[in-house]
Amino acid sequence: MPWIQLQIPADPDNADQLEDLLMEMGADAVSMEDAADQPLYEPDPGTTPLWQQTRVTGLFGADTEIEQLLAAIRNAWHQQTQQSLAEIEVTLVEDKDWERAWMDDFKPMQFGHRLWIVPSWHDAPDPAAANLLLDPGLAFGTGTHPTTALCLEWLDGQDVSGQQVIDYGCGSGILGLAALLLGARHVIGVDTDAQALEASRDNARRNRVADDRLDLYVPENEPATQADVLLANILAQPLITLAAHLASRVKPGGHLVLSGILSNQAREVMAAYEPWFTMEEPVQREDWIRLTGRRLNR
Repeated sequence: MPWIQLQIPADPDNADQLEDLLMEMGADAVSMEDAADQPLYEPDPGTTPLWQQTRVTGLFGADTEIEQLLAAIRNAWHQQTQQSLAEIEVTLVEDKDWERAWMDDFKPMQFGHRLWIVPSWHDAPDPAAANLLLDPGLAFGTGTHPTTALCLEWLDGQDVSGQQVIDYGCGSGILGLAALLLGARHVIGVDTDAQALEASRDNARRNRVADDRLDLYVPENEPATQADVLLANILAQPLITLAAHLASRVKPGGHLVLSGILSNQAREVMAAYEPWFTMEEPVQREDWIRLTGRRLNR
């Protein structure tokens, strides 16, 4: 059957409350999405960030009395907040196999020459390549964003055979697991989010990575290990704050790879790492930057 879709603009202060209200009003599903193309990465511990301009969407059965529903939503919202809902967009959505439509949007993706990210419902295009099985999702990174793609392409172009790698802000584990499939000896993944660490564990199992090749930690339990390669795909300000700490985790002569940086932030981030690294010129994709450096021998 078709569905009635309600879309309501919100801000971070009222989006959760609006979501709860639509569920109370009988929505079969409620979702939130970015209304202004604002990326979100690496929230602070214990926070659930939302976009500054959020769109809350509720799906209701096609037999819903829409005028009564809209009046009930507006009335309940006014009672709860003493504010009015000025804008509610109503559309009729056709019935379709939403899961299949979503899956059809995602194909295997190649990064460089040797590395592929392959959704579980696809065969690997090149069985002899380094094929990382990873299903696209909303949570922790799947290679579709330029920041992740830049890091994956750097890994593909390196010889990481037998090396120790740290993936700081590991999320889904995509960078560390890619390094392992490309020959790294061992990876340490670090993330503030326990769910991210669990996602990394699940993806390691899916890719048949031996338990002794991947260790995962929250920052306070992170071992004082030095790596041949440290990857950190987070955000500019945390990267600046963490500069001394991340530098201490890279061996003399080792590689540093930083991403999650907008083009106008590149010089400030580079300056934070120059006391310890010889920094190379930024590599840009769309508005995003990858920075790489080599640890000084001191």
